[in-house]
Amino acid sequence: MVNLLLHCGSEQVPREDLYRTRTPAATRTWQPIPHSLLLQQVEATLPRFGMRVVNQAHGLSHEGDRYFGLLEIANGSNHPDYSRVLGIRNSHDKRFPAGLVLGNQVLVCDNLSFSGEIKVARKHTSMILNDLPLMINDAVGKLHDTWHEQDRRIVRYQDCHLADAVMHNLTIHALDRGVICGSQVPKVLREYREPGHEAFRPKNLWSLFNAFTEVLKGNLAILPDRTQKLHSLCDAHAGLN
Repeated sequence: MVNLLLHCGSEQVPREDLYRTRTPAATRTWQPIPHSLLLQQVEATLPRFGMRVVNQAHGLSHEGDRYFGLLEIANGSNHPDYSRVLGIRNSHDKRFPAGLVLGNQVLVCDNLSFSGEIKVARKHTSMILNDLPLMINDAVGKLHDTWHEQDRRIVRYQDCHLADAVMHNLTIHALDRGVICGSQVPKVLREYREPGHEAFRPKNLWSLFNAFTEVLKGNLAILPDRTQKLHSLCDAHAGLN
């Protein structure tokens, strides 16, 4: 079991606080759903696909209007170097729809990255409460289908060794795509050249990927989008697209 960290961007809260969070009243076209209900529905669905929750962390921000939960999930074939995590997002201020994000947490450094997002609904429509169980079942099913793709991706990253010029080029492309900002470029280069963990010293694509995720530790509101862009960049270089 790993220590799931939400880092900054939200206040980590006990699970019970989700049940105390007020859900705004619905309108004719907008139906917000309780954070706790979304979590319960996801937890009830996971066993149907052979998954179980082994650890969890929950965070609230913007006076409880925005929720981000992390569930460490297992299915009997977990990798010794990283764990799979399921991110759950919901908002009561129309900032983003309810959604699930599939990701990994690297065990040696608790770096998080998310490879894709499945929205439970395009928006909180008037029928979302009726449709929620089926939508979550479909969403978890899609996540289950991509389970082994994550293993294949990481193996490819580890096998892809980088010359310095290629590493520099990928870093600039990451800046152009909005993965990082200009002030973070020196931090990524420093983390790649002098990694804090032995596992990232081989100077391969996996090393560079983790240099980025080490620098990106922070606001969970933007982390899924940035790490999805990072995966897209690295997948293209590794020939996975």
